[in-house]
This record gives sequence, structure tokens and C-alpha cells, in this order.
Amino acid sequence: MKSARYKDKSLLQKTIENSLIGGVDEAGRGSVIGPLVVAGISIGKNGVSRLHKLGIRDSKTLTPMARENFFGNIVGLANSLCISKFDCHEVDNYVFFNGLNELEAIGMAEVINNIHADRIYVDACDINLERYKNSIKKYLWTPKPRIYCLHHADCLKVVVSAASIVAKVVRDSEVERIRKIYRDIGSGYPSDKKTMFFIKKWVTRYKSAPHFARKSWRPLRIMLESESASAY
Repeated sequence: MKSARYKDKSLLQKTIENSLIGGVDEAGRGSVIGPLVVAGISIGKNGVSRLHKLGIRDSKTLTPMARENFFGNIVGLANSLCISKFDCHEVDNYVFFNGLNELEAIGMAEVINNIHADRIYVDACDINLERYKNSIKKYLWTPKPRIYCLHHADCLKVVVSAASIVAKVVRDSEVERIRKIYRDIGSGYPSDKKTMFFIKKWVTRYKSAPHFARKSWRPLRIMLESESASAY
């Protein structure tokens, strides 16, 4: 009986060591220009240790060059990596019905379905963690992994920090493609005066929103409504 117990314990330890840990995060949730990007990675126990040694941390605390450098390390270490991207019109369709959290849950579920991790840490956007976890679970079709929704998971779990870097680098590359065509668009966030000045000029000139901007965002809605009212 004892030997069987020890054998089971050894098997359990081996299973834990061979299991994959996942991290999921997004970039661009609050932006007015460019896509919302959700990224996820799965990685083994040794890979997690390597992420710590590399100094991987939340993408918001890193320079663009540091994120780019870490991106290659993360891709090399990850067992699986998946990205889900939502363009502005898709974001608008959900925001107009107060469903941005739901859209993000859909993106996170898509990523989780494809990274094949045994337990997954998610940076939650909903104040109610259990509600957000249930929102994600609705869209899962894989054998359901253990999901842990946390606030500030990108600071607390290195696998989520890694996912945040991947999401940010991918989103930055999308914004850069827009910038190469339209020049001075700023960072893409409504708090950026350059971004809002660019959008204001566009709306004044074309009487509509740029196709790469979110019409559901309040500052842009106000501009469009004001322009429409001045036409009468």
C-alpha cells in the first residue's frame, strides 16, 4: 500500500513537471486607432524559469526595443503561441451594445483553445473575476483547462507578462502599418492629443471616421455627431 502511494506521488510529480502553463493578455483595449489584440502562450516549468531569468515583465513597463528583444525570446521558449485580432468594426459592434468584455472573452477563449495548456492565467478586465471566467468558458471547445482569472495578472504571473509582450508587439506592428500610410496618427489612444488632432482633421475633411478608428469611442462619436449637426 505504501509503495503504491509513493509510486502515485512520483507519477503526480512527473505530470506536474511535464504540464504546460498558459498566460493570456490583451493590448489595445482602450485605443481609438488600431485593433484589439489578444495573445496567449503555453510553456513548460523550465521555460517559466527561463522567463524569470530573462527579466520578462509587464509590457507596459518596457521600452518598444526591449519588447521587441523579448518577443524573440518568448517565441523561442513557448510550446504554443496564439494570437486573436479584432479590427475596429468588430470592436464597435460589441461596444455599441456594452459588450467589450464579452468580445475580449471570445478572443481569450479562442487563444486558450489553441495553446493546449493544463492551467492558464488570464488578465481579467471584469471587476467580477468569477463572472469573467464563466464568460470565457462559454466559448471553450477544448477539454477545459484550469483557468485562473486575476486582476493585474500581467504583473503577477510571468507567463501573462510574456503574453502581454506578444500582444503589444503585434498590435504595435499593426499601428505602424497605419502610420506608414497616414503619418502623424500618434499613439492611437484618446489621451494622445496628436491622435485626436489627426482624427478631428479627418472627420472635418471627410465627414466620416477613419476605417482604422473606433466609431463607438465617445470622443469620436461626439466629433461625428457635431459634424453631422453642422451639416444642417
